[in-house]
Amino acid sequence: MINNRLYFISSIAFVVGCTSPQNQPESELKISKSYQEIDDAYHFYTIGDWGRNGDHGQKELAVTMNMAAQIVEPEIIISTGDNFYPNGIASVQDPYWKSSFEDIYRGAELFCPWYAVLGNHDYRGNIQAQIDYSQVSKRWNMPGKYYLKDIETDDGTSVRIVFIDTPPLDDEYYLEEKYAQVHDQDTTLQLQWMDSVLAVEADWKIVIGHHPLYSGGKRTDEKSWVRTHVEPLLTKHSVDMYFAGHEHDLQHIKNPDLPTHHIVSGAGSEARPTGMMEYSLFAKSIQGFVSSSITQDSIYNQFVDTYGEVIYSFTLKKN
Repeated sequence: MINNRLYFISSIAFVVGCTSPQNQPESELKISKSYQEIDDAYHFYTIGDWGRNGDHGQKELAVTMNMAAQIVEPEIIISTGDNFYPNGIASVQDPYWKSSFEDIYRGAELFCPWYAVLGNHDYRGNIQAQIDYSQVSKRWNMPGKYYLKDIETDDGTSVRIVFIDTPPLDDEYYLEEKYAQVHDQDTTLQLQWMDSVLAVEADWKIVIGHHPLYSGGKRTDEKSWVRTHVEPLLTKHSVDMYFAGHEHDLQHIKNPDLPTHHIVSGAGSEARPTGMMEYSLFAKSIQGFVSSSITQDSIYNQFVDTYGEVIYSFTLKKN
C-alpha cells in the first residue's frame, strides 16, 4: 500500500504543458533540500528515452543526476530504453556511444553499473551491438534482450529485477518495416521465461520494460498490446513495481484492483505534454529521473526534475 501522507502531492502535481531546461547554466543547477537519503537502503536511479547527443535537456539532466548522486548514491542506474535516437546505433564503434552516453553521463558519481533494456528506436538499429557493448564498457550492462538481476541488500532484503524486451510484444510493430527485427524474436519463449523467473520468491519483485502498460500521456487512447501480454504475469506473481519509458514524461499510475505500481520514467531528454488517466496519481512533463530506495519493508521513490526539485514522492510499503 502507499503511505497516505503522500497522497496530497499527486493532487497538485499535474501539468499539461512541458518544460525545457535547454541551455540552463550549470551554475544554476542545484538539488532541493527535500531530496532525502534513506539510511541503510539500496538506492537505484531510473531514466529513459535519453540518447540525443546531449540535446533537449539531456546534458543538463545528467549534471543534475550527478549532483543528486552525491546525496543519494545509486548502486545501479536503470535505463528504460530508447537509448539512442532516432535509429539506434550501428555497431559497438558507433560514435553515438561517446556523444550520447560516455560524454554525457561523465560525472564521477554516474560511473556505477547501468542496466538497460531496448526501446522501439533501438530496434531501428543494431540491437546486438547494444548487447555486445557490455563487453566493451565496464558500466554498460545488457547481457541479452531480456535478463534478470538479483540483489541482496546489506539487511538481507532480496530484490529480483526482471528486464524485459517489450518491442516484440507490441503487435502493431509487426506491420511496420522499420521494426522488422521484431519478427526474429520468440515472444512465447520470453513470456515463458518471465513466468518462470517471477515465480521465484523475493521480498521485492520489479520489472523493467520500455513500453508502459498504462499512460496518461501521448498514447493514452492507444490500445496497449504490451499490457495484454505482460500484465497477467505481473498480477499472477504479485510484482511490486513496473518501470517503463516510451512516454517522454514522468508518471505514477496504480490500478487499485491490481498489485503493481506503474512508473513511467521516460524524460531523459525531450519532454512531451502529458496528462492524467483513470488510475493516475501523478503526471508531469519535464526532464527528470526517479530515485528509488529499497529497505526490507518499503521502497521510497523520489521524482527529481532537471532543476533538482523533488516534484513528487511516494512510499510503497509491504502489506
